[in-house]
Amino acid sequence: MSIPNIITLGRILLVPIVVWAIASGQMEIAFAVFVIAGVSDAVDGFLAKRFNMASELGALLDPLADKALLVSIFVSLGIWGAVPRWLVILVVSRDIMIVGAVIVSWLFGKPIPMKPLMVSKLNTVAQVAFAALVLAALGFGFNSSPYDLILMGFVTVLSLASVSLYLVEWVRHMSTIETGARPE
Repeated sequence: MSIPNIITLGRILLVPIVVWAIASGQMEIAFAVFVIAGVSDAVDGFLAKRFNMASELGALLDPLADKALLVSIFVSLGIWGAVPRWLVILVVSRDIMIVGAVIVSWLFGKPIPMKPLMVSKLNTVAQVAFAALVLAALGFGFNSSPYDLILMGFVTVLSLASVSLYLVEWVRHMSTIETGARPE
């Protein structure tokens, strides 16, 4: 268990705290926890690369921690009414489709290489920026318009582009399976 992996596990443990804070209307706390999670993500990534502490476990845990945090925040803010439900459905559905595709390829004995596309990285940046803006606006009582609408547009377009490109890549990858092949 390396230091970056411990930091990542700590970030996963922040998920219920940020959900509690949003559900309780403690948006200042939710924003602070989100900032701490973001800083911890940068720190564990820096340590893993700079000091050669990258691991297979970390490669799995880090994106899991990021997705758990973002999905939880989007769902919580959607329930709270601070984010349109259609956007929550888009963000969550995209992640479910990608994970589902990975699982199906694994079941067919044809695991797909896990390499994030640039559009997916941009999508994550847009989601983080949008969530941070919404939490900050709610926590500190300022009007985030029109920036919230602009970021929401970026999240929408990048989520749709990302899932489309992953789907095309997945179909291309899976089309090499022999006809009649079934999961074992």
